Amino acid sequence: MQQKLAETSYPIVHIATHGQFSSEPEDTFLITGDNEKLTISQLDRIIRRTAMRNEPIDLITLTACQTAVGDERAALGLAGVAIQAGASSALASLWSISDEVTPAVVKDFYLGLQDESINKAEALQKAQLALIEQGVSPAFWSPFILIGNWL
Repeated sequence: MQQKLAETSYPIVHIATHGQFSSEPEDTFLITGDNEKLTISQLDRIIRRTAMRNEPIDLITLTACQTAVGDERAALGLAGVAIQAGASSALASLWSISDEVTPAVVKDFYLGLQDESINKAEALQKAQLALIEQGVSPAFWSPFILIGNWL
């Protein structure tokens, strides 16, 4: 990821994985595709370097459990770190998310982003409304929040 972001500007970065948040930075991480840990410090460095070298990341999507949960040392968890490091906005979750429903939320969110007449917040709202109309429990669609610039 670090190499790709160093080579090319990506307005949207999506990290679909599992992770863990802790009050200790060394115990806060995302699991990468090769089962390595991407620590909160490494994520911060990667985003900061990207923002300095290329266009800043407009949206970072963190589809892992509790990526917007923080503590007194790191408000809004991994998503908050991404914003502080230079990403304009982050889509993240407040609690554990469903492996079955999350792809539908994200797919509809990205489809909404293709409509230039609506902003990120409205795209998320439309994705969530679609699930409400399907009778999906709020426990599955409501943990997703948008942090930062929602336009």
